[in-house]
Amino acid sequence: MSDKKIPDEALRAPLEALSRQDPDVAKAYIECGLPPTRSQDAGFNGLVGMIISQQVSVQSAKAILGRLLEQVGEITPENILALDDDGMKAAGLSRPKQRYTRALAEDVLSARLQLERLSEMADDDVIDHLIQAKGIGRWTCEVYLLFALKRPDVMPAADLALQEAMKHLKGLENRPTPKEMYELSESWRPFRSAGARFLWHYYRHAGIA
Repeated sequence: MSDKKIPDEALRAPLEALSRQDPDVAKAYIECGLPPTRSQDAGFNGLVGMIISQQVSVQSAKAILGRLLEQVGEITPENILALDDDGMKAAGLSRPKQRYTRALAEDVLSARLQLERLSEMADDDVIDHLIQAKGIGRWTCEVYLLFALKRPDVMPAADLALQEAMKHLKGLENRPTPKEMYELSESWRPFRSAGARFLWHYYRHAGIA
């Protein structure tokens, strides 16, 4: 996953639309501006990157992914299954993440997961398909929809940084639950992906992190 410090102009129109309907977004948008560009590879390579990024910082995930690439050359199901435990450990993958990446590789090679079909599926169908894989929960599915498939109306409501950002944005006493995140962002449809991107940006820019 790349996170360049270049403003993402594709977010300008949806964030301006959100600003017109949500005064809290409008105020924060004036303060923080556009989020930086950020992208994620689709397919097996992208999902491995998302498994690696679970519960670690962006910097740590990049370092682990870089070491994994040094081990395998190219992240493919075949190369992942050929890498032994020592190689996985040297790359920095925890034992659970070793199991998850291998299980994902097996699912792809057996066609239990058909990643090439995801771009044709509705958002809920993508989630239902991916969540079959070991180690892939709703958060990973929603982040994959948002960054890899570039779907416009996704809110990864279980993300703790988004919850904390929403708490500050809305002046809440407590961090909202995933259910409350969906409720609070309901009025942001059909631009919830832009709203989520902005909340991550706000989380870093406003010193909440």
